[in-house]
Amino acid sequence: MAKADIGVVGLAVMGENLILNMESKGFTVACYNRTTSKVENFINGRAKGKNIIGAMSVEEFVDSLAKPRKVMIMVKAGKPVDMFIDQVLPLLDDGDIIIDGGNSHFPDTIRRMEYVESKGKLYIGTGVSGGEEGALTGPSIMPGGSPAAWEPVKPIFQKISAQTDEGEPCCDWVGQGGAGHFVKMVHNGIEYGDMQMICETYQMMKEGLGMSNEEMHDVFSEWNEGELDSYLIEITRDILGYKDEDGNAVVDLILDTAGQKGTGKWTAIAALDAGQPLTLIGEAVFARCLSALKEERVQAAKIINKQKSAFDGDKKQMIQDLRKALYASKIVSYAQGYQLMRAAAAEYGWDLNYGGIALMWRGGCIIRSAFLGKIKEAFENNPEIVNLLLDPFFKDAVESAQDSWRRVVTAAVNMGVPMPAMSSALSYFDGYSSERLPANLLQAQRDYFGAHTYERVDKPRGEFFHTNWTGRGGSTAASTYIA
Repeated sequence: MAKADIGVVGLAVMGENLILNMESKGFTVACYNRTTSKVENFINGRAKGKNIIGAMSVEEFVDSLAKPRKVMIMVKAGKPVDMFIDQVLPLLDDGDIIIDGGNSHFPDTIRRMEYVESKGKLYIGTGVSGGEEGALTGPSIMPGGSPAAWEPVKPIFQKISAQTDEGEPCCDWVGQGGAGHFVKMVHNGIEYGDMQMICETYQMMKEGLGMSNEEMHDVFSEWNEGELDSYLIEITRDILGYKDEDGNAVVDLILDTAGQKGTGKWTAIAALDAGQPLTLIGEAVFARCLSALKEERVQAAKIINKQKSAFDGDKKQMIQDLRKALYASKIVSYAQGYQLMRAAAAEYGWDLNYGGIALMWRGGCIIRSAFLGKIKEAFENNPEIVNLLLDPFFKDAVESAQDSWRRVVTAAVNMGVPMPAMSSALSYFDGYSSERLPANLLQAQRDYFGAHTYERVDKPRGEFFHTNWTGRGGSTAASTYIA
């Protein structure tokens, strides 16, 4: 019997759809699941009559693969990944490849790569984005890990990935170690930010402007034809227009408490560890946490008398302002995400292709949008650019949106409509473009209570000073550190 080109472990939605995608592109695929009844159901159901080999044991699964064997794990992140690696490693030969296609945390990927390589095998941690539809028709794929593993896997991954309109695959090698999963983590953080900003726009339209679902559906339809053209704007349009069999708007029947799987939180934690101001994504994560306090919020709404005023401006103008504010905030979110990737690349020694990452996100993934082409162009024009806000295109876009952005945030504050992500984006923009911030006072405070020292504007950088503010502290200063 012919050997399979690749094997996939885990027959949940993503695993099944990836297998069908691979088979449709001309590859023979082996599959295995710990609960073997799932294998039988799949082989006799969606996979029937296709070049898909069902295995009832790990040994049978490994034996069905062509060398170098390529084993792709599509199981729940965490301990299940480690358990399967330990189970399959003794059955593999040197040079065989293990691929983790789940949402693993990048430090786990670094650890697993080192472990697998110590056993003579190769390891890839790859981010896969696009949900079940993307997995079936072409996801965005972000692989990183053992460099020697890329060439054997490349023809499969690039053929099954989404393709841009120009025919370029939304998949390329990201870098060593945990680079692939780190980039996927940042993608998910940006996804959190995009979704939150769209939700804030929706709430402003619904509560602030009193718009109906049909009116909002029409606005998002129009926006999807312009600079905001993206998957998330598109599905928001569809959601706002969707009614059940009884004619009820489904979005109005959904409880306003959000779930999360942790990748946005990981992004915010990574930013804190790296000292990067990922303010917008952090607020998006906290907004989900706040939404989860549903019962508390219901009680608070009854007890707290919140001051808010009704909107009395030009409704059409505010809708245009919202479009520009959303676009400007989106630019900030990506600027922050790219700053985090640059900091991580410096820390871990990754040679990230930032324009290439934008290309990988052009299709297949949740944050796919026309906007990403401009990011790719920005890095092609200046690979060393430190912040997207300094690129001429994005600089002009944000500057021209400023008036609208400020009107939106001001109106939201006056009307009592929470807008944490978009207002934090504006604060970041104002802070990043400020030559002077009040951190001089902050450093004085730190030096006053803890003798933490400070630098001076009239002395070279790197020289630190301490003031005996009370006359009782003496001249002894704490060691200088950044925490």
